[in-house]
Amino acid sequence: MSISENVAAVRANMDAAARAAGRDPREVLLLAATKMNDADRVREAVAAGVDACGENRVQELVQKQPLGAYVGKPLHFIGHLQTNKVNKVVGKVDLIQSVDRMELLEAVNKTALRLGIRQDILFEINIAAEPQKGGFSPEEALALAPRMGEYPGVRLCGLMAIPPISEKKGDNRKYFAKMRNLFVDIGGKKYDNVSMVCLSMGMSDDYEDAIAEGSTMIRVGTAIFGPRDYSKKQES
Repeated sequence: MSISENVAAVRANMDAAARAAGRDPREVLLLAATKMNDADRVREAVAAGVDACGENRVQELVQKQPLGAYVGKPLHFIGHLQTNKVNKVVGKVDLIQSVDRMELLEAVNKTALRLGIRQDILFEINIAAEPQKGGFSPEEALALAPRMGEYPGVRLCGLMAIPPISEKKGDNRKYFAKMRNLFVDIGGKKYDNVSMVCLSMGMSDDYEDAIAEGSTMIRVGTAIFGPRDYSKKQES
């Protein structure tokens, strides 16, 4: 199937999942996770009607952005971001979804202030407390959200999570439900510099379950572009 056909199939599944959950399908946005896809393929996804593009690797963003790969759609950074590469991302993307530690939050804030902008971000949450993964714990996020006024160079727009790889369909619903509860809890408060509008969760294998549990944005790569060839080593 072509990229446009794949996008249409994902859209149909999104629509069905939202309606089954009693939600308006328009509440859920489709982000194309464009890692390891060249500018031409990204442009195909844009033309097919995805709502946003998301890059995992700074090097790919730097290569594809001058080629007009993302023109017409918001660009998000969704991968691990090293502090020494923050200056290549802040101000270049509409949203950094993967702010996963204090050191990175402070670096993004400092860079944005230097540029005279406010960078929209999400907190990445380690919702399953996996020791090999980064991310704030739910408790850390709850404690940090009231302090966002101390970081005028950023605006907290929501939360993102990558739950464990599930062995069978439905395994991750408990984690998605925990994320939704955390999102609602923070969003119910009136904190400076906080506007909880995005709950980014769900990927190619589990986006329907994420939608059922309240996701407002799914990040889909394989289901749009096909399997990635990880034998090709690339810089992060």
